[in-house]
Amino acid sequence: MPVKNFLFLFCLFLITLPALSQQSGTPVYSNDKNAAKKQRYNQLMKMEEEGELIFNHYNAFGFKLSTNGYGIFYERGKFITNKKTRTLTFELNEIKDQKDHKVAVSGDGYTYNYVAVGRLNNFYEFKASIGQQFLLGGKGNKNGVAVTYLYSGGLSLGMLKQYVLNVYPAQSLYSIKSTYPTIFDSSYIVYDALGLSGGWDHLRFSPGLNAKLAMRFDYGRYNTSVAAFETGVTAEYYLNEMPLMAYVPPKHLFFNAYISIMFGKRK
Repeated sequence: MPVKNFLFLFCLFLITLPALSQQSGTPVYSNDKNAAKKQRYNQLMKMEEEGELIFNHYNAFGFKLSTNGYGIFYERGKFITNKKTRTLTFELNEIKDQKDHKVAVSGDGYTYNYVAVGRLNNFYEFKASIGQQFLLGGKGNKNGVAVTYLYSGGLSLGMLKQYVLNVYPAQSLYSIKSTYPTIFDSSYIVYDALGLSGGWDHLRFSPGLNAKLAMRFDYGRYNTSVAAFETGVTAEYYLNEMPLMAYVPPKHLFFNAYISIMFGKRK
């Protein structure tokens, strides 16, 4: 629990750093289209030599670890100006309750398996979001670190898959399938959990909304590659209550801090 609190405070501190002052100039373009195009090209080349991230678009994949789960994501960015990028992100995450933990159990006294005591459902979410990314500090040189501030919002789809276990009734040599809280209220001996193979016949879906606020640090050696870590906070609200643990009130709103790492290419 102290580690999760530290991660949350660390992420919150980073995203609330004051933005660096930005200077903007009014470019002068020639009336001739070819001359204007050449001038624009020369400006982009000069900015890239100075460490600016100049590109048309980028594609990146990453992994995230949050205070309530983990996930993978794909992001596509579209260059708008040398300071602003529009992003489209798709995520697939597994969300867990803070009380969720696994313990070793044995149904025969010899074989030990790990099960999540009290878990009602596995909670998976798919998120699609659109956002904007703002450059706060360029690399300065190709060995520097580019710092960006970003926000996004979009739609979510939550999926609850029932957590099913193999148990032995009292005085029985044959196992049956059961779930919490029924197991708590019986004399069943828990043997193991079915894992991904079980619970698919009891699926429930709920639509929702999501929002994100984050800071990104791009340390890639070359401007054509994306190598960055990101830290921030997210919030998801679901139309239906999402029960995760027995005897724990289900929630609509999920708020967490996270850190992620991503790799990709700019073109």
